Amino acid sequence: MDAQTAAVSITGLSVVRGKTPVLHGLDLEVPRGDVVGLLGPSGCGKSTLMRSIVGTQVIAGGLVEVLGDEAGSAALRHRVGYMTQDAAVYDDLPVAANLRYFARIIGADDGQVQRVIERTDLGSVARSMAEELSGGQRSRLSLAVALLGAPELLVLDEPTVGLDPVLRVELWRLFAELAADGVTLLVSSHVMDEATRCDSLVLMREGRIIAQDTPAGLLARTGTATAEDAFLALIRSGEEAGAETGAAPGGKTAPSALAAGPGKHRATGETP
Repeated sequence: MDAQTAAVSITGLSVVRGKTPVLHGLDLEVPRGDVVGLLGPSGCGKSTLMRSIVGTQVIAGGLVEVLGDEAGSAALRHRVGYMTQDAAVYDDLPVAANLRYFARIIGADDGQVQRVIERTDLGSVARSMAEELSGGQRSRLSLAVALLGAPELLVLDEPTVGLDPVLRVELWRLFAELAADGVTLLVSSHVMDEATRCDSLVLMREGRIIAQDTPAGLLARTGTATAEDAFLALIRSGEEAGAETGAAPGGKTAPSALAAGPGKHRATGETP
């Protein structure tokens, strides 16, 4: 997969915090135009991997290329949107003022601010203080900030955490609309039932990738009925996990393209 077909291309990515390895020589490719789910328990390295992709994480080794440029490059400022776990907004500013502030930072105009307000359905609370928003509204505001500049790649770190099932469905419906417009989405979660909404999946555990496949392919390869069961099956069998990922000594994972083609978006926003 080359720069024309891969939104993200990672080779041998290692991250060390203090003297403790956090990511162990990861290899990963994210196809352009796909919704890719990054799944695994809290603390497995999902956020560290995402920070490496957006260029805010110091890496110990390896190469991370995003949309054909080195991660963190100034050329990517308008092309990559990043939504952190905690809403990165100012509670003492109204919704619209928050968006205008972040728009000025990246050089977006007021027209773009209005478009993301409409896209994320924040018009009714545009004049409300951010601290007054509900959990779902805060998530949509944080997503709206990430959408400023019309990014080609959206990196969303557990965007549905803490939301009730109805709000989760609403957010995934919006992700589906973005994917239909050609945006690539990398969405992390520890909620395994969100796997069916993705074109392809990357399963992580303890700083390593233990499987990469489509949702259907993952279930077929493990003979299980759910993504959670598949994940547990891979953990229980070290040999099976090694066979699935091509793991080499030391935990380095062999390259494996995610098997999903264009136009196969499963993020329908409907309850699976």
